[in-house]
Amino acid sequence: MRTNAMMPNLSRTTLALATMLMVSACGGDALTSAPVASPPPASPPPASPTQPPATGAWQLVWEDDFDTLDPQRWTALHDCWGGGNAEQQCYTARPENVAIEDGVLVITARDEDYTGPAWPRSFGPGNVDPSETATRPFTSGKLTTEGLASWTYGRFEMRAKLPQGQGTWPAFWMLPENSDYGSWAASGEIDILETVNLGVKCPDCEPGGENSIFATLHYGGSAPANEYFGNDVSTPAVLDDAFHTYGVIWEEGRFTWTFDGEPYATANASDWFTTASADPQAPFDRDFHLILNLAIGGRWPEGAALGGVSTVDFPKRMEVDWVRVWQCGADAATGRGCTGN
Repeated sequence: MRTNAMMPNLSRTTLALATMLMVSACGGDALTSAPVASPPPASPPPASPTQPPATGAWQLVWEDDFDTLDPQRWTALHDCWGGGNAEQQCYTARPENVAIEDGVLVITARDEDYTGPAWPRSFGPGNVDPSETATRPFTSGKLTTEGLASWTYGRFEMRAKLPQGQGTWPAFWMLPENSDYGSWAASGEIDILETVNLGVKCPDCEPGGENSIFATLHYGGSAPANEYFGNDVSTPAVLDDAFHTYGVIWEEGRFTWTFDGEPYATANASDWFTTASADPQAPFDRDFHLILNLAIGGRWPEGAALGGVSTVDFPKRMEVDWVRVWQCGADAATGRGCTGN
């Protein structure tokens, strides 16, 4: 991710709690963006004639087309923690914030005061007071497959329409199912997609308005010894108020991020590490689960573009048509059998 005077290197972890949990992070350096030598086929159609043929076949292993909100697939979270980033929303499971409309998952952020649990339930009563509450000026939704579905390696995609406006922060990302290498970020984090302040026009924004999409890995030691590797790319098409497909191909020793099936960034095992293991694949050699959320505010979006949070045009909607997970039947152990080496 980009670094400038308006975007400090920040994590989503409150340092006082870093030893007991893993959470999302943002901020960092702009990285080298490079296409992959053998890009995977776009989804869901097979590879086009301009793409090298895959050496194996991707097998669909999990999907949600959102005909209903299936509790066997997703858990809607309920807390007002703020993600350790001073985000301004309470997440709720209310239909006002998380609902299905005509086969589309709609996560809605609303401009309304709300009081709820101050801490995520995952923190546990031994670490925080579970009866403590907090009040925030916005509500929104956050879904996770934690405890329900997780994977090591595969192709992960979401077809979605993203909200615009100062202070908006939609994300599609992954956290480890277990903290095998220690607390965040020693056990890793995979950010498939993040955007902030889409469509905002400002002196430092892209022509036509802020249109960057971000792809990031978090790793290293437990905070504050965490590090990151990421990329942002100007993507004017994301402002067309239409659905687009955001994805990542995760193989042993390699990540490839895609927009509408086309690769735009890659990372290799030499780009990450964990202080808990000398294995060059670690920490990205364990099961990770999926997360969908729409945050409002926080240090990153509030410190970028025009600054702060604008309440114009609320409520804000993140609309998700589907989420799909493929794994490589030809080489499930590494995932590389479907894109070549």
